[in-house]
Amino acid sequence: MSVTGEKGPYVLVVRCPDRKGIVAAVSTYLARHDASITESNHFNDAINDLFFMRTVFRADGPEFPDLAALKEGFAPIAAAHDMRWELHDMGVKPKVVIAVSKFGHCLYDLLHRQRSGILRMDIPAVVSNHDDMRSFVEWSGIPYHHLPVGRDNKAEQEARFTQIIKDSGADLVVLARYMQILSPEFCDVLEGRCINIHHSFLPSFKGAKPYHQAHDRGVKIIGATAHFVTRALDEGPIIEQDIQRVDHSHTPDDLVNMGRDVECAVLARAVKWQLEHRIIMDGKRTVIFR
Repeated sequence: MSVTGEKGPYVLVVRCPDRKGIVAAVSTYLARHDASITESNHFNDAINDLFFMRTVFRADGPEFPDLAALKEGFAPIAAAHDMRWELHDMGVKPKVVIAVSKFGHCLYDLLHRQRSGILRMDIPAVVSNHDDMRSFVEWSGIPYHHLPVGRDNKAEQEARFTQIIKDSGADLVVLARYMQILSPEFCDVLEGRCINIHHSFLPSFKGAKPYHQAHDRGVKIIGATAHFVTRALDEGPIIEQDIQRVDHSHTPDDLVNMGRDVECAVLARAVKWQLEHRIIMDGKRTVIFR
């Protein structure tokens, strides 16, 4: 419960060249505006000489300005340290558009977590290339957009998808087992704000029925990877991964069910961290302040 008159929490995320005085500059600026830091995480990438920081703060003093003024005042400090930075009001729920195909396990899980308050987000739209999830989504009170993709209409449907994202004001797009290969142009639209969940195995099994392929090869580990979408598709920056050990006694259906559980958990963690601005993109990698 917040204290009467208290503002926030807010979160400041910074990526910049590593140099002395960064933490001092940020903390001094916040203190000068009656802000109280409640969480602070730092990482020095010594290999690339980069510095990453995530700072959460609240304020209840008379010297604390509104968010726009706080950003304006911080801009000269950011420029002096060559910062790429973001400042967010954590009280504002991000808007998340979810895309799904025929398998609904990740969608069901995300909606449950959203409705129960585990994931603080609004879901203005669900997009699908199939109509299988319509009844559940509309029962949940969320607009459902059926955009079937064929050989001759891919560009048109991706344009409609893009418009839905714009019209909804979405901060994030989640591909919750959306089984479509995205065009390079659409990947560019989504880059940095789209998370995909992908089954990951050693070795990797591409194409139809990956769990059946894994069973045929006698794998000992199955798993899932959540990553950002880029033109590299399934090779985008990794956010989270997890595994489940299996053995000869498990059937292909066992692997499917176990794999879906892992996918749900991995995707939920990745989405939560993104909603809380804990992830900083660093080229092909991510820095995550858990």
